[in-house]
Amino acid sequence: MLLCIDCGNTNTVFSIWDGTRFLCTLRTSTHHARTADAYFTWYSTLVKHYGIEADITEVIISSTVPRVVFNLRVFTDRFFDCRPLVVGRPDCLLPVPPRVDPGTGVGPDRLANAAGAFDRHGGDVVVVDFGTATNFDVVAADGAYVGGVIAPGVNLSLEALHQGAAALPHVDVTKPDQVIGTNTVNCIQSGVFWGYVGLIQGITDRIRAEYDAPMKVIGTGGLAPLFATGDVLFDTIEDDLTMHGLTVIHAYNKENGAI
Repeated sequence: MLLCIDCGNTNTVFSIWDGTRFLCTLRTSTHHARTADAYFTWYSTLVKHYGIEADITEVIISSTVPRVVFNLRVFTDRFFDCRPLVVGRPDCLLPVPPRVDPGTGVGPDRLANAAGAFDRHGGDVVVVDFGTATNFDVVAADGAYVGGVIAPGVNLSLEALHQGAAALPHVDVTKPDQVIGTNTVNCIQSGVFWGYVGLIQGITDRIRAEYDAPMKVIGTGGLAPLFATGDVLFDTIEDDLTMHGLTVIHAYNKENGAI
């Protein structure tokens, strides 16, 4: 079986792929000091809890935090006796290479999103990924990642507002009952929720106008379902798009003899 690992700035997600479906998805906070043994203790405890019997023979890693990759590689080598495929490394082939400015590094999560979106929906799509940052990934007709937009993430904006304005409390992200808030919490929630609805709609409209072609908009990431309630922002929601992209990239490398 294949273990897909997506390490973001805030959370690290493990998903077990049996070739047709994900058996389970496990989530932990990202911490660069977590050792291979600590990963295995956490992983094995949860797999046992869910009653999953998974014989892991292959691993693929996408990480936007370079410092954690070493311990994840040790984890896979020590406990699964395999060498992981790491997205973004020269030895990891992509179905279609990105077309960006020379010398530009593209985040592994964005490469996985492009591969997953193209496999499921074809080209000419925009992936809006809600994470620590809110990323807009543009995927061309042939499946290539061709650029995008990076905006501050929703929770990052809330935290900055709380830290920068002493009188304002930290609040949870939710859709308010009305735009005009009648107390401080409602005012913040309205500003964040409807502000990001406007940001998403405004940026995707500008991408479509600049791209000059019909484009499908796909939402992914933890907050995508919440913002889908705010307006007609997305054509579809894919909660496992990044992980699906990792299975696509892994399969491509296997088919082409890279692993």
